[in-house]
Parts: sequence; C-alpha cells; structure tokens
Amino acid sequence: MATTNDLKNGLVLNLDGELWSVVEFQHVKPGKGGAFVRTTLKNVLSGKVVDKTFNAGTKVETATVDKRTMQYLYADGEDYVFMDLETFDQITVPGGTVGEAANYLLPEAEATVATHEGVPLYIELPTSVVLEVTYTEPGLQGDRSTGGNKPATVETGATVQVPLFITTGEKIKVDTRDGRYLGRA
Repeated sequence: MATTNDLKNGLVLNLDGELWSVVEFQHVKPGKGGAFVRTTLKNVLSGKVVDKTFNAGTKVETATVDKRTMQYLYADGEDYVFMDLETFDQITVPGGTVGEAANYLLPEAEATVATHEGVPLYIELPTSVVLEVTYTEPGLQGDRSTGGNKPATVETGATVQVPLFITTGEKIKVDTRDGRYLGRA
C-alpha cells in the first residue's frame, strides 16, 4: 500500500482488480478545499488511458511488476518465447501482449519483459533497432515529387518509409516507438 503522495511515473497501481500504470500525475492545492492529485493512468493490459483524481493522502494499492532483460528466442505460432538472461528460464509471451513490437523483434534481440505474478504484461524494446532492408523499389535520381520517401520491407516483415537513396540489402536504424526511419546503420 502507498499513498497518493508516493505516486511517480511508471508506478503500477492495482485499482478494482485491474493494473494501471501512472503516465502522468500532478499535485493540486487549490485556494479553497483540500489538496488532490490529478493522474493520467494507462491500463497495462488493454492500453486504455483514463484521467483519475484522488484526494491527497488517499491510500492506493501498488502492484509489484518485475521487469527483466530477456532475449527473444523464436516465435511459436502466435506466441513469442523469451529467455531470462540471468536464470536462463524461458517464458512464453502471447502475441497480443507483444503487439506492434513484433515488427522490430529479431531472434537474439534483447527486450525488457514486465511480469506480474508470472503473467507477462508488456515488453519494452530499445528505442531504436538496426534492421536490414530485404526489398525496396529502386529510387530514380532526381525524383522528388513524392517528398523523397518510398516504402521498404525490412527483415522482420515490417514496412518502413525510407528516403529514395536506400537500396535493398542496406542496414537502417528504425525507431521502435513509431516505426520511423532514423538513418543508415
């Protein structure tokens, strides 16, 4: 148990049997009345974001979330298998939990896997990854009418918008948060 005075970004709360991560919080002390805490909470499993207000000093139940660095091993149907780098235990993470991160997961890549009571909640990738372009149309010299971008398929199967000068076989750096091209690797 903690109070609303102990809130910080990233803390996971157990409210009404659901896990909510604190995205943002603000202590407010109006001229009249008691102080309160305005929070933005994100549901850990569904991703739903809500605003919730607590009276200052209210007790809230915190959830213990274990974050470990793990290595991605392979895909097993819809699921993904990760190995703990310290204990070498393997866990299976459902495809729905991995979500969009699957577009940037290569075998042997490291990711942070968050679990609560042994249940995988979400995975965090590094902010950027290096991927090889497996196919892209050749860009024509001087063709700038489309803004200078073209689609490229990378080795994970994801499609990334890249500049016209990128060719098949090149390694590029991609932002894992929004899939943006960051540069050559």
